[in-house]
Amino acid sequence: MAGELVEAMNMVKSFRVSDLQTLLASMGRSKSGLKHDLVGRALRLVQTEYSPELLKNVRQLYESRFPKASGWLAARRPEGVPVAYSSLSSSPTGTQGADYLNGIPKLSSTPAAEVKLVSLPFYQTLETLLPPTELIAQNSEKLQDSQCIFELTQSQADQVRNSTELRPGMKAIQVVLRICYTDSIGVQEDQYPPNIAVKVNQSYCHVPGYYPSNKPGVEPRRPCRPVNITPWLHLSTATNRATVTWGNFGKRYSVAVYLVRVFTSAELFSQLKHCSVESAERCRERIQDKLRFDPENEIATTGLRVSLICPLVKMRIGVPCRVLTCAHLQCFDAIYFLQMNEKKPTWTCPVCDKQAPFELLTIDGLASEILKETHEDIEEIEYLTDGSWRPIRDEKERERERSNTPDYPVVDICVPEANGHSPAHSSTSQTGKSGAGSTAGGTGGGVVVDLTLDSEEEEEEEGGGARGDSDDTEDSQDSPAPKRGRYDYDKDLVTAY
Repeated sequence: MAGELVEAMNMVKSFRVSDLQTLLASMGRSKSGLKHDLVGRALRLVQTEYSPELLKNVRQLYESRFPKASGWLAARRPEGVPVAYSSLSSSPTGTQGADYLNGIPKLSSTPAAEVKLVSLPFYQTLETLLPPTELIAQNSEKLQDSQCIFELTQSQADQVRNSTELRPGMKAIQVVLRICYTDSIGVQEDQYPPNIAVKVNQSYCHVPGYYPSNKPGVEPRRPCRPVNITPWLHLSTATNRATVTWGNFGKRYSVAVYLVRVFTSAELFSQLKHCSVESAERCRERIQDKLRFDPENEIATTGLRVSLICPLVKMRIGVPCRVLTCAHLQCFDAIYFLQMNEKKPTWTCPVCDKQAPFELLTIDGLASEILKETHEDIEEIEYLTDGSWRPIRDEKERERERSNTPDYPVVDICVPEANGHSPAHSSTSQTGKSGAGSTAGGTGGGVVVDLTLDSEEEEEEEGGGARGDSDDTEDSQDSPAPKRGRYDYDKDLVTAY
C-alpha cells in the first residue's frame, strides 16, 4: 500500500496542468489556480482520499502521457524524457528501420485517446488518412521534430487530381493537416504549437501567419486552421512523409491528416438559403413574445427599433441573418458575414459578440420582406407589439414639420460696377439712416453691412448715422473719398435682406 501511494504521488508530480485539472475534476475538486496550487491540491487528495479508483485515474492519466512508461521507475524518470530514450541514445544506428526514417524518429502510431476535432463549416471530411496522434517529445530539447507517414489509395489520388479548382493552385478536394491540444474532454479546436513548421516530402508548406493588430499593446493573433499539404504530396500510392516541427513548452498536441472537400462562402450561402430560413409568421411571433406585457416589469415596452444597416460593413443589409440563440432582433448581412469568416474565421455575432456557428445561422423572413418593401433611404424601422412595423423616417419628417424652424435670410452678393464699387457702396453714409427708417417703419428695407470695417470705423459710422438729414446731405457732398481698409483692394459691401 505504501509503495503504491508513493508511486501515485510521483506520477502526480510529473503531471501537467491539463492532467491535474482532469484528475481534480474527476474527483469533484476545484481545478482553478496555478500549477503549484493544482499540484499541492492533487497531492493532498492522493494522501487523504487514497482509493483504488483514484489510483486507477492517476495511472490512466500518466499512461496517456507516457504510453510506454509504467511503474515506479517510470514515475521517477525526468519530465519530458521517454522510457526508451537511454537505449535509443546508446545505440542510435541499431534501431534504424521501422522506428527511424532518415535519422528522424517516426511519430508514434498510437492514436491519442478519444481526441475529437471540431467540424469546420468550410471543410467536409471525406476520409481520415491519419487519426489524431500525439506529438511525442524525443528528448529534453525545446524544439522537436515529429514525423508521420501516410499513403493515398489510387482512388483518393485520382479524386484529388481530378477535382475542380476553386482558384488557381487551390483544389476543391484537398489533403489537410490539423493540429490540436491532446485532450479527451470535449471537442478540440485547431491550435498550433509554438514555433510550428510543416515539411512534406522534404518541402516546407505554407502555414498561416499572424494577423496584424491595429490596437496598441495587443499582440497579433495567429489563425489556427487546417494546413493544405496537397501541392507537396505524391498523388499516387507512394508513401508521403510529413514532418512537424514544434516547440515543447509544456503543452500536449496531436496531429491528424484528412481528405476533405473545401466549400466557398457562396456555396455555404446557398446551403443557408435552402436549409435555414425562418418564416415571417414565426418572426412575428418572436416579436410579440419579446414585446408582450410582463406584469412583473414596471416598464412596458411598446416598440423595438431595429436598424436596416449591417453592423459589419455599415451598408444596407442585403440578406438579413441572425443567430437562433441570440436574444436580439437586429440582423446582419449573411453574405458579408460568410465572406469575412472565410478569410478570418471567428464565427462571432457582430451584434452581441457571442458564438455564432454556421449551424445556428438563419435568414429572417420578416426582415427580408421589410427590405423589399421599404425604400433605400429608410435606415431604421420599429417593431410594434402586434408584430407589425413602421418606418422611422416618416416620424422624423413629422417632427421637422412641428418644429417651426425660422427661415434664414438670403444673402445677395452685389456685382461690382465698372468703377470698382457696388451700388450699395455709394450710399454708405446713409446706412444708419436707412436702418433706422426700416426699423421704425417695419418695411423690411435692405440693411447695408460693411464686413471689412474694424471696430473703430464701425463706431465712427454709428456716430455719423445719428446726425440729422441736412448734415448728412452736406457731409455727403463735401466728404472725401471712402477710406480704404487694411487691404489694398476696394471694399465691397454685402446687403442682407
